[in-house]
Amino acid sequence: MEQMEMNVEILPNYFLRKDGTFDKREALLLCGKIAGVCYNREGFHDLMYEAISTTQRRVNRTLNSGHHSVYDHVNITFNITNIPKILAMVLNNEKQYTTSEKSARYTPVEPKEGSIITQDEVSLYNKWINIFKTKIKAQYGHIHNDDKIEKLAQENSRYLVTVFMPTNMIYTTSLRQINYLISWMQKYIEQPKKDVFQFKLAQYMKDFIECLYRKNVYVEELTRNEKQRELSLFSKNMQDKREYYYDSYSTIYEGSLAQLAQAHRHRTIHYEMAFLENDQFFVPPILMDEPTLVLEWLRDCHSIVEVMPQGQLVTISEQGKYEDFILKAKERLCSAAQLEVCNQTKKTLQAMKAGLEAANHPLQYDIVKYMNGARCTFADFTCSSPCHFDEGIALTRKI
Repeated sequence: MEQMEMNVEILPNYFLRKDGTFDKREALLLCGKIAGVCYNREGFHDLMYEAISTTQRRVNRTLNSGHHSVYDHVNITFNITNIPKILAMVLNNEKQYTTSEKSARYTPVEPKEGSIITQDEVSLYNKWINIFKTKIKAQYGHIHNDDKIEKLAQENSRYLVTVFMPTNMIYTTSLRQINYLISWMQKYIEQPKKDVFQFKLAQYMKDFIECLYRKNVYVEELTRNEKQRELSLFSKNMQDKREYYYDSYSTIYEGSLAQLAQAHRHRTIHYEMAFLENDQFFVPPILMDEPTLVLEWLRDCHSIVEVMPQGQLVTISEQGKYEDFILKAKERLCSAAQLEVCNQTKKTLQAMKAGLEAANHPLQYDIVKYMNGARCTFADFTCSSPCHFDEGIALTRKI
């Protein structure tokens, strides 16, 4: 029998009205037609010309029956400006998205009029940029030029800036997912608030939902949350988590909010966080050789604790599959990666090796391929831009 030629078409997927709002009606109708593919003999082209009333009945039926997967066929790309970093983290911890976010690592903190960033944060940020530049130049001036040193100083100084600092992002997700997010945020908003952090975050969620309402993407039937799902970032049972390393793994550690913002971009791995009982802060390793600087750093962090600086430590639960962690190592074990997340990935890799050996798991013979340093030492990784930075390759750098 002759094989029919495969064909690929691009369906209509642009639902932006001239006034900048979403054409919800047309998007829902397209999804309603797609919902008929599973039983229509002639396929999608036949459905394109069916009566609108027929399509609308199918839309109503799928929306009200909970069969919402067809509404993932329509993606929406949002340009979100002045979104608090922590709310961007809430979005980025969910799995169905693509995001391009303004880098807080290498962007100077320059608050505009009316900014939530306080003058104390700005003063401390600028103070420590100068300290870091001096320290980095003295230790790594033979490796990094002044431009790179400036960026590394900014990366470390941003630990002193609130996790509510505004950022900009392009965020793409489906019509179903954005409405699910609305419902999960509504659930968070309705829960009793224990502290200022939760109250502030809930207020920003309200503002975000209002923006979505105005853009006409809200679909009531998609926000009913029959399964009572919640936002995944905030752990409800951190005290019950246990560590193990096998085909899948679970690990628990303390890390800064800034590190978590980097780590949870690995969407195949599941992350949760919980606040510590006492305020603690990440100390950049390059300061550790001067105890007086460490004390000064911690004193400055404590002086602005009420703004929730990005250097504040939280408990992080990380769970995933072995192969997904190896993919993470192929990104984060690199001299170009944020140092904190690089070092934590190294620690988890070492713990995983020990756990696999203790369990006599066959993967103990695979993991040894990744124990010799940065990703450029991996036999199954090719570096496209070698750094020639010995301490970076050996994973012993302090910046």
